[in-house]
This record gives sequence, structure tokens and C-alpha cells, in this order.
Amino acid sequence: MNYTVSEVKDCLEQEDVSFIRLAFCDVYGRQKNVSIMISELDRAFESGIAFDASAIKGFGSEEKSDLFLFPDPSTLAVLPWRPSQGKVVRMYCDIRYPDGTPFEADCRKILKDAVAYADEKGYSVSFGPEHEFYLFRTDDEGYPTKIPHDRAGYMDIAPDDRGVNVRREICLSLSEMGILPEASHHEEGPGQHEIDFKYSDPLSAADNSVTFRSVVSAMAEQYGLYADFSPKPLPEESGSGLHMNISVESKSGEDCLDPFMAGILNRIAEITAFLNPTEESYRRLGSKKAPKFITWSEQNRSQLIRIPAGSRRMELRSPDATANPYLACALLIYAGIEGIEKGMTPPPPTNANLFRAVPKDFDGIKTLPLSLGEAMKNAGGSEFVKSVIPKRVIDIYASCKA
Repeated sequence: MNYTVSEVKDCLEQEDVSFIRLAFCDVYGRQKNVSIMISELDRAFESGIAFDASAIKGFGSEEKSDLFLFPDPSTLAVLPWRPSQGKVVRMYCDIRYPDGTPFEADCRKILKDAVAYADEKGYSVSFGPEHEFYLFRTDDEGYPTKIPHDRAGYMDIAPDDRGVNVRREICLSLSEMGILPEASHHEEGPGQHEIDFKYSDPLSAADNSVTFRSVVSAMAEQYGLYADFSPKPLPEESGSGLHMNISVESKSGEDCLDPFMAGILNRIAEITAFLNPTEESYRRLGSKKAPKFITWSEQNRSQLIRIPAGSRRMELRSPDATANPYLACALLIYAGIEGIEKGMTPPPPTNANLFRAVPKDFDGIKTLPLSLGEAMKNAGGSEFVKSVIPKRVIDIYASCKA
């Protein structure tokens, strides 16, 4: 979907739309929105819709609280679970100050700048996220419990897999919104699921990740369930990751995956605070196929980076869904491009199973940060992070942990 402003107006009239959700994310990637009537659409495009920034953590203070939302018409999507008459659509927005200048903590803008930087250097990067999540039962009042929806395991089928119909509705809703699911299945944990969608440009991948979470949550609620994206909701079971499949192409045609990967490996300890921004994130890392060491290998799922068989792409396995996908993609782009520009070479692959290795096998191998505090210390002292992420955003992460 790549609508213009005039096409948006035509579409809304034809689709019997009554409400427009203007969506954006806070610095932690949590979706927010304000609904307007169709009569306010011209004002939204021309002068923006104001909101109270002081009510969103890190966005502003009471004395300077006005920010404005400007919808991006290319992100128009009908919400398929809303009424068929008086439909509801959603558009993601750019955030600006009253004078029209971009808001520096608008993470969507940060990612746009990263994409433009890569393009200027002659590279294009694509992302294919893999989202894992749990489905839990709710109590009599509709509040979530920690009781899994089923006790099925990896790629089990119905009737053991009780989530098959929920996943079906999720995939159909995503398809209606222009997001094409590639695969879906039950994961290893009880009540745990995974849905992957096709590669796309970084901004679309980040927008789709935010949309994905809202669709999964909405479909789960319709089935009387609660969708949990937290990294380690059940201490003894598999954690939920947001694996990032990444490919990079050069306008000159050169194969640049290796130096791109080397750049990410070089900066991963400094950017982990943004890929894994909660204390719970670090209870996931290092157990049940979640990486702990800064290593890579072909096919090996015990590594931080896996190169899938027969492909020229990399799978980064450390991020989880508490990450802001806009910041995550931006940082990975900048780190990877730095690796290419500096001609970095990745270290030799580590082909051992790191979950079964003995202590001597880890000699000389660096680990990811072991806690959020350590990760924030690394990020706060990183000149690289400071060069690509606005100070305001870094300060928010340091002082107002999610």
C-alpha cells in the first residue's frame, strides 16, 4: 500500500470509514493513538493533530507539552476486527514541534534517517522479523493469568495445539492489512507461538512489527485470551525472542554481508540496551536457545548470529519484543554500515553447541551484557551510540527504564 493524500480521501469515502486512528510509538516502541473523525482529516494532513506530550513518559514537560501528529498516507490500513459499517482505519504518524521541526525522540524519524544514510553510502538493508509470543488464559473478569492456553510443544498440531484458530485469524487479519505472513506454528513453550512475515524495507518492517503486536493482542482478546510478548513470562520455559533476519545489498553488486555482520558483532554489546531493554530480557538470554555469547556460525542456533543454510542473510537471535523496532533497526543499520565502511572482518565461526560446551570452550569469547544495568552502562559510554541516537532518547532510556 502506498497511498497519496488524495487516494486516502477517496478510499475513506468508498470504504464507509468513520474513525481514523493516528498512531505513533513512545521511545520504548509502545503504540499510542488518538482517533479523529473523517471531517478532521484535512486538518491532520495540513497542520497536524495536537496531543499532550507531557502525558507520555520522556516526551515533554508540562510547560512545553504540545506536539503534533502528521499522518503518513502510505501507512493507511483498515482494522479488520472493527465494525464493517463505520469502519476504522489506522495511519502511522510523524511527530513534530509546533514550528514544524521534527521531534528528536520520534523513533520512526530516527529509522528514516538511518535508511537515508545507508542509501547515501550505496546500500539497502532488508529485515524479516520472527515474533514469538505466549497465549495465556484470562480470569472471569478478563484479566490475564499465567496459565498457558495449551500444553503443546514445537510444531505440534491440533488438538494439542489449541492456538491454531487464533493464529489463523491473526494471519488473515495481517493479510487484509497488507502484511504477508510467511509461516506460523506452535513454539516450544506451552501456549507459545511464532509467526514470521516476509522481508521488507526497514521502515515497513518496523511498522509491521508494531502492527503485528496490536493484531495479535486484538485477536487473542476475541478468543478470551491474553497475548504476552514479554521475554521470559514463565521462568522454567522457553523465552520469547524477536529474531531479526537481515540482508544487505550494495548498489555496486559487491557481497557485503560479512563486513556488515562484523560491524554488528563489533557494536552489539553497546546496543544491547536497546535490543533488550528490560530486566526480564536478561533472564531469557543464555537459556533455551537464547544466545549469551558474541559469536556466529552457520546453521547453529546456539549462536548470537546464525547464517541459515544456503542463504546470504543473517539471523540475529538476541533481540526480544520489548525492543522498539525503529531503534533496533536503526542501530543495526548503522553498526552494519560501519563494518562495511571500515572493511571489518568477522571472527572465525564458533561451531560448537554453546549450550552444551564446557568452560574451557568459552576461553576468549565475549558475552553479551549480563544485566540491564551493564547494558545501559555500555550504551551510555558508547561514542557510537551517541553519534547515531539523539541524546534525549539515550537519557530517557537511562533514567526511565521500561
